[in-house]
Amino acid sequence: MMTDEKLAAILAAVQTDPGHRGLARDPHDNLFTACPGDFAAACRSIAESPRAVVHVVTGFIIPSVEPPTFETDGPLGAVFVARSLFRLGISVCCLAEIACARSLEPGLVAARVPPDSIVGNIPHDDALHGPWVKGIGAGLGPASHVVALERAGPEANGRYRTFRGRDITEMMLPAHALFEREPGQATSWQTIGIGDGGNEIGMGKVPHETVVKNIPNGDLIHCRVPTDHLIVAGVSNWGAYALAAGVYVLRGVRPPADLFDPDREHEILEVMVREGPLVDGVTGKQTATVDGLSWEEYAKPLLRIREILKS
Repeated sequence: MMTDEKLAAILAAVQTDPGHRGLARDPHDNLFTACPGDFAAACRSIAESPRAVVHVVTGFIIPSVEPPTFETDGPLGAVFVARSLFRLGISVCCLAEIACARSLEPGLVAARVPPDSIVGNIPHDDALHGPWVKGIGAGLGPASHVVALERAGPEANGRYRTFRGRDITEMMLPAHALFEREPGQATSWQTIGIGDGGNEIGMGKVPHETVVKNIPNGDLIHCRVPTDHLIVAGVSNWGAYALAAGVYVLRGVRPPADLFDPDREHEILEVMVREGPLVDGVTGKQTATVDGLSWEEYAKPLLRIREILKS
């Protein structure tokens, strides 16, 4: 396969809807088709950057468990981006609330990512948040790209909501400020959104009418915040796998054997779930699963991407 064919095949591998969320309910106008060139553009923006520094903001809290706990979809993908891009000489920093960072840190250790791929924390104090946004994290240095990976963002009324419409605004910090720009405002970093439900940062790039016709509660939960590039996948972690794979394709580098390996990925997830803790976002259980899927079902895109990269 040629480069563009590989990119198209990678995207196709992650654009299925195993959770039946309605991502492509309308076969002609849906979340998968809304931004057709964005996946390749996102990959190229990182691959072609001579000094790429990528910050990944992740963490989606599940309010229905006691105590409310962050889910496995997002943090596992963030660790994968870090360990994948590090092999290409690209710096990655993972950002999340302290409760979510407790899973990211052991995940990075288990993934054997060097300590300079640090985990930051989004400041809770509003007085600190503005300067933190302007500097992309005190002491973390400038970023070329900021990625929102399965990260809730505000709907039209400024509230953060779960897929089912529950208000979680008070449980999460306003990371959308890293991505939201005033008209005419420019930043020194490009933004990438990765999501699977319509309520995540980046989904503001999808027309509201498209979200409403495809997603249950779409009118209520649709995040208003767009990103420069948007990747919609059946599971957000899958979008992270696709982004990393696309960068490898464009760099012309074959990934190490431990990447896109379902067994290795599951080992890392087990550590993150145990030490975080994290819960499955659908079942609410503290298990090494994602979005209620069996591991066999979840791993299908990893296996397909591995095939594509070897072709």
